[in-house]
Amino acid sequence: MRPMLMASLLLPLAFWPGGSALAQSSGGAGTSSQANAELFYMIQQLQSEVRRLQGNVEEQRHQIDRLTRQSRDRYIDLDQRILQLSADVAGLRQPASEPAGQDGSEGENAPVEQREYRQPTAEERKDYAAIQTLIREEKKFNEAINGIYDFIDKYDEGDLTVNAYYWLGEVYLAESQLEQAKQAFTIVATRYADHRKAPDAVYKLGVTLDRQGETEEAVRRMETVVRNYPDSNAAALAKKYLDGKRG
Repeated sequence: MRPMLMASLLLPLAFWPGGSALAQSSGGAGTSSQANAELFYMIQQLQSEVRRLQGNVEEQRHQIDRLTRQSRDRYIDLDQRILQLSADVAGLRQPASEPAGQDGSEGENAPVEQREYRQPTAEERKDYAAIQTLIREEKKFNEAINGIYDFIDKYDEGDLTVNAYYWLGEVYLAESQLEQAKQAFTIVATRYADHRKAPDAVYKLGVTLDRQGETEEAVRRMETVVRNYPDSNAAALAKKYLDGKRG
């Protein structure tokens, strides 16, 4: 790209007075030397300008990356706020004669209504596989995060959408972005509590809370995994965690 740019910039020099002097065989050695000096000077100026423009482009790229990260964080934070608002509204609608927890079970421990998730298309599977490659094989976590957000925006809510939210949490956790990981896992644990990824999401939410120093809340989440998903692999891991804490 750069050689082509330089070529396009230097081509008009042939029509400059200095350039024409080079083409005139009748010119003396002094004229030719002066033309070469002018040409060299102009090349240096052009190279300097190219470097300056490249610096501007790089700076703008960093600004775009920063704005993209901020936008992503606001996106998932808004999603989490909507979930919390929905839970608050549901609590307000509950009959006064049956307050939450009166029957001895918390809202999050109540039986979850099973639903049927939309199955992915071939194109959707291909895009999801590309994200998995970025995460598992190439370890390009920033690209994976961008890919997950694009995936969630592109496809209607379905089975792989839940997986995408879960892996968003996993990538944020791997990058030690704990608050973002907490929000992503909470989306799966709360909105998709009947999905196959829910046990893992609740467990990883507990892990994230533990890393944030919220030990009591982490323990509560682990107990929820054991109680609500007793036959899952996540329940076995949650028991190990609880045994370690009770020591």
